[in-house]
Amino acid sequence: MRIPPRFTVLGAAALLSTLLAGPAAAAPTASADRATLTAPSAIAAVGSICYSRLPSQAHDTLDLIEAGGPYPFRQDGSVFQNREGILPSRTTGYYHEYTVITPGSETRGARRIVTGNADREDYYTADHYASFDLVDHTC
Repeated sequence: MRIPPRFTVLGAAALLSTLLAGPAAAAPTASADRATLTAPSAIAAVGSICYSRLPSQAHDTLDLIEAGGPYPFRQDGSVFQNREGILPSRTTGYYHEYTVITPGSETRGARRIVTGNADREDYYTADHYASFDLVDHTC
């Protein structure tokens, strides 16, 4: 059983940031200024989506993440490298990816949830990392 990454101990930099600047500096919110969170070329690629507007299979994936599995694919929970540079730049191991089942697909499909180590820092992609939406869990 894998422990969901959001339950791991914060890294030294994140802990120091939290102690010096408060929780808002360590865990960006959906209303945070996107320009300060992403690389200039990626600003337009990260949007937001209400939890209620996610497909039901994404809800299932988020529930599995909170429960710590079991996951349907062996790749679920693996480190997401952010090679595209769309998500905010973080140290290797900060992001993890999980499959969102695509009905009718014989493969894993293109849909994923990528989590950050911050509480409820969940990103949804329906196009295999070409764009991401930060999940707003309050709507």
